[in-house]
Amino acid sequence: MIPISPTYLLYYLPLLVAISLVYGATRHEDMSLVFRHAAYTAYWITSFMGIIFLILWGVGYLVS
Repeated sequence: MIPISPTYLLYYLPLLVAISLVYGATRHEDMSLVFRHAAYTAYWITSFMGIIFLILWGVGYLVS
């Protein structure tokens, strides 16, 4: 298995911020509500990605 360089993980943060802010801005007009919704969205995206990572890590552990 080829490991991914940790520098590729640096792409995750700007992508997460952009997606969360755009999604929050499409729901609200007040900036405090946009930021609150963006934080909530970032939490759920990170949780989802973490669950996918754990599933793939477990499958990789079972296969090798």
